[in-house]
Order: sequence, then structure tokens, then C-alpha cells
Amino acid sequence: MADFYDLLGVSRSASGDEIKKAYRKRARELHPDANPDNPEAEAQFKDLARAYQVLSDDQQRSRYDQFGEAGVGGRSGGAGSADDLFGGGLGDIFETFFGGGGGSPFGGGRQRGPAGPPRGQDVEVIADIDFVQAVFGDQIDVQLKLPVRCGTCDGSGAAQDTQPVTCSECGGSGQVQRVRQSLLGQMVTASPCTRCGGLGEVIASPCDTCRGEGRVTEDTTYKVDVPAGVDTGSTLRLTRRGAAGPRKGANGDLYVHLRVQPDERFDRDGDDLVTDVPISIAQAALGTSLTLETLDGDEDLVIPHGTQPGREFILRQRGVPHLQGRGRGDLIARVRVEVPTKLDDSEVALLTKFADARGERVGNGKDGIFSRIKSAFT
Repeated sequence: MADFYDLLGVSRSASGDEIKKAYRKRARELHPDANPDNPEAEAQFKDLARAYQVLSDDQQRSRYDQFGEAGVGGRSGGAGSADDLFGGGLGDIFETFFGGGGGSPFGGGRQRGPAGPPRGQDVEVIADIDFVQAVFGDQIDVQLKLPVRCGTCDGSGAAQDTQPVTCSECGGSGQVQRVRQSLLGQMVTASPCTRCGGLGEVIASPCDTCRGEGRVTEDTTYKVDVPAGVDTGSTLRLTRRGAAGPRKGANGDLYVHLRVQPDERFDRDGDDLVTDVPISIAQAALGTSLTLETLDGDEDLVIPHGTQPGREFILRQRGVPHLQGRGRGDLIARVRVEVPTKLDDSEVALLTKFADARGERVGNGKDGIFSRIKSAFT
């Protein structure tokens, strides 16, 4: 068989949507109903469907990219029909694209029963956490309003001592089929029944609490475990904690987007933490020792004599835990030498004496202009 990407006419980096669009286009051109008595078109159509079946599945596509056809089981043997070749039929593939549930647009699809109550919507919420919670993890409360299953009718939507009844419009199938003639032959389409909303059942006596919906909106609080090492933009997915579906439909998912509050002491650089260590000119020149605040407690930090502004001292494993893996980042203590802006007479005298000993020209510490070297500018 030819390369699957070549069969669909897409590049190896094509997205899922691009693969789907290419398949739809080629499938219409090569379908046997559109090419009667053309065995070559039928064979190409089977190959095309096989290519789409593999490339539309992320896992199979990955194996195909690495190992070719051998990685996805090779080509099916035998001389069976197209339906046999693809495990339940090309009609299933066409139902995905051309009208759902009612079969291929070229006819011959199988009638299906109702899909059941629809799944509830996914819900997104933003949760603010502080810096320490993000670094070490915590359990937080997330509060939101959500549709939840009605407690009065247990989600059925029906009043007490009553039950939903079969929809008379669709006969319980949840779908209404329509048949029309086209240039390609008989066209069968199916759409959800408008009377029952595709559920196959209607509520004759609605529940007074939820008015037949099977769900009500309530204030809900979830306890959410925040793993150590998260940052602003991290998202936690809570399966089946979203909105309840109508009439006992499954819950959607809840996505908690985290927003971390900044910390005055530390800046985050990936999994490393950076903090400024302010020292005086004298401390930088003569050296000192001081107490450094970290998230794990205070640490002794020795500043050697002659330390320059911007020098960094690294404390290993005092940073943020790695979200994916073991260990932690580092804490980087960056020296910032603070120059005094106001000096009294004694301090000016001391610094002047120091400068004279080093042969340095300095001002008087007050005028803002080097009064002692005015002659250089006159």
C-alpha cells in the first residue's frame, strides 16, 4: 500500500483537522456508489479508509510514523467487504462526518438507537493561590455554581411516582431519518428528534424542582489537591466534576486554572528562586556574615571580602520542587551593594580619608558636583 499520508494528500505534520478534511474530500471522489463497476476506485477507497483509520488515532499514527504499516498490524488479509475490512463498516466512518447515526450519505447505513442523555458541559474556573502553596503544594477549596443532579427526582426529570415515556415522534430511537434521491442515488440523513431532544423519551409529568431537566444549579465546593511546583497557568483537570448532564447524563470535567500571587522576597525562574541580598559598601569590601531567609527556614550566608555587586551565591535544593520528577531547583542569592545617599560629617570625613589613602578624587558628599575638582571643567 502507498504511504498513508500520500493517499490522503497531506504532509506528515498535518493536524487532525487537516487529515479529516482531506479524507472527506477523497472519500466523496472514490466511494463505490460514485464509481459503479470500477474495481480500481473501490480498492483505492478501501486503502483511503485504512489510511484515515490509522492517522486519525494519535497512538496508531505515532506507531505508523515510527515503524510504518508493520507498526499498526499491516494490511488486513482476505477478500472481505469494505465493512469487514474496517471492523463495523465504512458507514461508521461516514456517520462521523456526514450526518451521524443514519448511515452513509450514499445509503446503506444501519439504524442506531438513541445515544442516551448528553454529557454535561466542561467547566473552567480560576483559583488564586499564594506563592508558598504553589511551591510546596496544598489542598484548596474551589467554590462555584454548577448544575448538579436533582435530588427530588434523582435526575430523571419526572415527578414522583411517574416515569419518562417513549417518544412518539421517533419511537424511542432519538433520531428522525429522512430519505431523498440525489445524483448519487438514495441519500439517507438522520438528525436528533426535536420532540425529545434525541433522548428517545419525553417527560409527561415534570419534576416540580427541576421542571423536567433532571438537574438544578447549586453552590458547590470541591477540595482540590494542588501538587508541589505548579505555577501561574498550570491547569488541574478534575474528571467528572463539571456540570451534570440533563436527565442523568454524565458530568463534564472541571478545569482549575491556577494563578499564583507574587512574593516580595523571591522571584521565580523556572524551578529556581532568586532573592536579592542587600549589603553595604563596607560589608562588600571587608566581608560579613548574615542570615538569609529561605522557604525552608533561615540559613547562614557568608559574604567574603571583596564581593562585587551582582555576585550570586547558590543554595542547592532550596528552590521549587520539580513538577515532573524528583528533586528541587536552587535558591540564588544575588548580592546588591547599597550606596548611601545621605552622609553626616563624620561619615564624609572617614570616606574622604579612605579615598585619599587610595589616591582617589572624590567630592565633599554634599554639593552633588565634585567641588574639589572644579578646575577640570573651567
